Amino acid sequence: MTSTPLRAGLVGYGFAGQTFHAPVLSAVPGLALAAVASSQPHKVHADWPGVAVVPDVAALVARADIDLIVVATPNAQHHPVAKAALEAGKHVVVDKPFTLDVAEARELELLARRNNRVLAVYQNRRFDADYLTLKDVLASGELGRPVYLESHFDRFRPEVRERWREQPVPGSGLWVNLGSHLVDQAVQLFGRPDTLQLDTAALRDGALVEDYFHAVLRYESGPHAPLRVVLHATTLAAHAAPRYIVHGTRGSYVKHGVDTQEDALRAGQRPPAAGWGADPLDGELTVHGSDGVPQYRSVPTRAGNYVDYYAVVRDAILGHGPNPVPPEQAVALMELLDIGHQSAAEGRAIRIERP
Repeated sequence: MTSTPLRAGLVGYGFAGQTFHAPVLSAVPGLALAAVASSQPHKVHADWPGVAVVPDVAALVARADIDLIVVATPNAQHHPVAKAALEAGKHVVVDKPFTLDVAEARELELLARRNNRVLAVYQNRRFDADYLTLKDVLASGELGRPVYLESHFDRFRPEVRERWREQPVPGSGLWVNLGSHLVDQAVQLFGRPDTLQLDTAALRDGALVEDYFHAVLRYESGPHAPLRVVLHATTLAAHAAPRYIVHGTRGSYVKHGVDTQEDALRAGQRPPAAGWGADPLDGELTVHGSDGVPQYRSVPTRAGNYVDYYAVVRDAILGHGPNPVPPEQAVALMELLDIGHQSAAEGRAIRIERP
């Protein structure tokens, strides 16, 4: 660990910057929030009195004292801001989705490689409590060979809000915003699927972009075949489905409730608060023994911690470890998100070519 902390510059102080990035990266030893590019200095200083505020991206990337640029802008600005930061010789973290499409993603991947900079995407939900516990359950082998995974992110937000995520602008809609997380988790668990079929809809009164999606990933070859993965998100679920349902050749696992860190951050809590990332809801495991009698037990949910993501970024910049979400993974995910758009538009499953 270096005695001088790495200095981060944050672009954007809207919901993502204020909630998911500033308090999380500031909790990492050896990483300090030094400056924010924002048109609302009063808002930044209310939360971070000692942090410098600059008016725009150009002023931030020009600062010689900034090591890392964090891009927390609306999605359409991810590519140009990340490009400017990489060209200025900065390491970069980009909020998800990485870019608007795979062409933009590939351009940034090449630029990061050419400039020998760390470029990572903020897939913070790899550090969710429920996802980490699911990985443990699958790795234990208690379920046998998994044959079906259902992953839900259901919310009840019936009112359409006046924010860019819900307006018909590039990068809006639920598929790229929550689908970025759910598809990433599925790929981390099982790899690239053989086909993807996506259905989307705008279900709320007055909805201008999709606020519902249902994706089916089919694994027809490879070590996990045959396997079906269902990814589902909606903004009109007053009674949410389980977060995860997994069926295997020996048993099943069900987990209700979502990771608690987002709600804690929204409420203004900052890590490392006491009990940070703890999930009070156990999972439910059902396993059939050789006698055919089902056995039931609760599976405690391990704590999640988004701070771990930025700790890994810090180590990667210092040359002490791997990039937590390297550009090649981000490019591969953008390919799947683009294929999802094609599937929804054409109303059919799309076969995915192997790289």
